[in-house]
Amino acid sequence: MKYIEAIFQITPETETAKDILSSLLGEIGFESFVYNEGGMEAYIQKKLWNEELLAATVAEFPLENVTVSYKAEEAEDKNWNEEWEKNFFQPIVIKDRCVIHSTFHKNVPQAEYDILINPQMAFGTGHHETTSLMIEFILETDMTGKRVLDMGCGTSILAILASMKGAAELEAIDIDNWCVENSKDNFKLNNITNITAEEGDASLLAGKKPFDVIIANINRNILTNDMHAYTACLKDGGVIFFSGFYTEDIPVIKESAEKNGLTYVSHKVKNNWSAVMFRK
Repeated sequence: MKYIEAIFQITPETETAKDILSSLLGEIGFESFVYNEGGMEAYIQKKLWNEELLAATVAEFPLENVTVSYKAEEAEDKNWNEEWEKNFFQPIVIKDRCVIHSTFHKNVPQAEYDILINPQMAFGTGHHETTSLMIEFILETDMTGKRVLDMGCGTSILAILASMKGAAELEAIDIDNWCVENSKDNFKLNNITNITAEEGDASLLAGKKPFDVIIANINRNILTNDMHAYTACLKDGGVIFFSGFYTEDIPVIKESAEKNGLTYVSHKVKNNWSAVMFRK
């Protein structure tokens, strides 16, 4: 998967300015942020890159007497297995019930659910707050016999966990072919045979057999734009989990969901990122 790396300089640099900037960037498709001295680095899929939109976002930065500048270039392709090994990434343990690790990890902690992944990409490895929040929701949800959709699946960690928790039939969809192929590799690593992976967007949902559970970890704008497509293929009484947005975006997501016949149930927050549960 190709990414654009944008390096931002914030003057004067404050945590508030960084938080606001990352929130604004999240709204236009950026999905990973690294704070550093003087500003931050942010990453967006190359196919979502829009420099005019970024320039306008920076020009309209809402804090007075704060200036933001940036430079952007295509991020270097890397062997992420080598990067993980070189940087000694540790297995991820969530709620002491789910551990996510790669083939090179040694002395992996024991957990109820053990997910093995091949990190062929920078993101979707379970480190991001939204992924861990969604995992928490899945751990709390009875998946036995359920038909599940993982929309914007990435590495399909969420679908794999739902399968391990007893889901009967699962579909994973992503706009990026690299994600789809990496997902298939991860299904094999975990001996999962009841998930199908497909390349595409919400237009694929038309005419599909209804789902009991939908998982959509994408971003605010895509979620609100495709809300009708999600709810149309969700069974009455079914549940849907949304993430990929900030806490201050919850009212926007909630308004869109309720207009489409969903009822708010609860939400979770981690470092200002959020995940929300609705029921139809």
